[in-house]
Amino acid sequence: MEKQTFESAMTELEEIVKKLENGDISLDESLSLFEKGIKLSKACQKMLDNAEKKVSVLMANENGEMEKKDFLPKE
Repeated sequence: MEKQTFESAMTELEEIVKKLENGDISLDESLSLFEKGIKLSKACQKMLDNAEKKVSVLMANENGEMEKKDFLPKE
C-alpha cells in the first residue's frame, strides 16, 4: 500500500465533508465516512507535526539553538 500524501488526504477529506454536508446518504454510510474523515484528519495532523519538526531542525543555528526567523521574507 502506497503512503498517502498530505494533499491527497486533504482532497479525500474535502470530498467526505461535501458528502456529509449534502445529507443524502444513509446513517450507516454517514458514520462510516465520518470515521474515515477522523482518521484522515489525524493523519494530516501527524504529517503537519512531522513537517514542523523538520522545519525546526533546519532553522536551528550552528549551536543547535533555535533562532526566530520570519517564514516569509519582508517586502
